Amino acid sequence: MTRTPERHAFVVGVRPDKREEYLVLHGSVWPGVEQKLLECNVRNYSIFVFGDVLFAYYEYIGEDHEADMQRIAADPVSQEWWTHTDPCQVRIAEERNPGSLWQPIDEVWHLE
Repeated sequence: MTRTPERHAFVVGVRPDKREEYLVLHGSVWPGVEQKLLECNVRNYSIFVFGDVLFAYYEYIGEDHEADMQRIAADPVSQEWWTHTDPCQVRIAEERNPGSLWQPIDEVWHLE
């Protein structure tokens, strides 16, 4: 790691009728999905659930976040994973990333 990690956070809703399915899927995330995230410089990735809201946080340690996110999006294993997880989700925040279910949220405070 050559610099301080970038922190990224996102929010999405989980469909109440798909909540348990989503939780089961994330009880054993596919190894290929996890490997691609690591290859693309994603670390400390967590997803939290509160009622029907999902909050995700990760740290990015690479040099080109956009390029690495495109590499993940082009990965066939990740694409297949999303065919299972996306139907469980619903956008609940202002659409800042066009077409994305998960929407970024702003950091307002951080303690090192």
